[in-house]
Amino acid sequence: MKVTIHKLFDYLLETTAADPPECFIGFSLARSPRLGDFLEALDPGLSLDWNGKSFFGLPALRQRVIDQAGLQGRCSPDDVLITAGAAEANYLLFRQLLSAGDEVITEAPGWPQVGVMARAIGTTLREVPRRETDRWRLDPAAVAAAVTPRTKMIFLTNPNNPTGTLIPAEDLHAIARIADQHGLWLVVDEVYAGLEWDGPRAPSIAGLTPRSITTGSVSKALGLQGLRTGWIIAHDRGVLRDAMILRENASEIMNTLGEHIAEIALRPDRLAMALATTRSESRATLEKLDRFVGAEQRLSWQRPEAGLIGLARLDRIDSETLARRLLAAPYRTFLLPGSAYGLPNHIRLGVGGGPETRLDEGLARLSALLKGWED
Repeated sequence: MKVTIHKLFDYLLETTAADPPECFIGFSLARSPRLGDFLEALDPGLSLDWNGKSFFGLPALRQRVIDQAGLQGRCSPDDVLITAGAAEANYLLFRQLLSAGDEVITEAPGWPQVGVMARAIGTTLREVPRRETDRWRLDPAAVAAAVTPRTKMIFLTNPNNPTGTLIPAEDLHAIARIADQHGLWLVVDEVYAGLEWDGPRAPSIAGLTPRSITTGSVSKALGLQGLRTGWIIAHDRGVLRDAMILRENASEIMNTLGEHIAEIALRPDRLAMALATTRSESRATLEKLDRFVGAEQRLSWQRPEAGLIGLARLDRIDSETLARRLLAAPYRTFLLPGSAYGLPNHIRLGVGGGPETRLDEGLARLSALLKGWED
């Protein structure tokens, strides 16, 4: 079956083809560092051919991936495949582990990629709702109730994309037990892990059961989206090998310069400093957004617990209508409508980026539009 476009990407393609907006509300990744930040640590004699050491990815980088996930002693570099971002990591797993007639359980709202791939493969998508009235919590009992004899995979995001809600450790363990009892693959996209606003990082799912698989990247928390460097962490070496063979027929080998820069970025001292900076900047922005939402009569939200994005509810306003009016003159401000996640009465707010987003101006323009809105 032909791959169809999901609403989120369709909206981005359509709106970014027009004149660039002046302000951005809802930036979903940390402020990006510059190449100069890494030059001192890079070898100028580095070959730009593939890493020459392993088709699974630079060994030193794969060790950093294990370390940043807190999986020392439970996983090894041999349990890691480097990919072109978390999106490719998820794609490779969907293509290898799901077939026509299977079922995959996922959350709603959640990352739309799984729905696109399920339709393309001929897999049935079974969505378990995260309820706003329950602070967007994912109920393990509802996950268990969605399992059928045809279920092959559970796919989740933690922290959740787009609500910024964390799966509590006890619920994560409960879902891992459900997957284990039924022999299911449990894949968790952890691209926002490490940006928890209160409390420790959630356990990385790859450390919980033999069939639990983590995907991640340096894109969101470190602002290194342009490197296109992500990973799969899986105990099953056959899964990694199959994914590597499929990657050979798509992106083939990895971006060598990206691998080396990612390895530098994930070195413990650099990683700790980068995450601390992102947390500090983003927490200040989160407080600003919290005050903004509280002051706007037509907005309310469940404040995000982690990550860089959250959802705000609109009072009697269609999100896509609002987003398109905000993008047009005189406002020239971009935000993502909740319709991209199947929630037409929500908008996505974010705390990422830096001064370049001109967030304060964007919020002022959004406020002006909301105040003049006619029902």
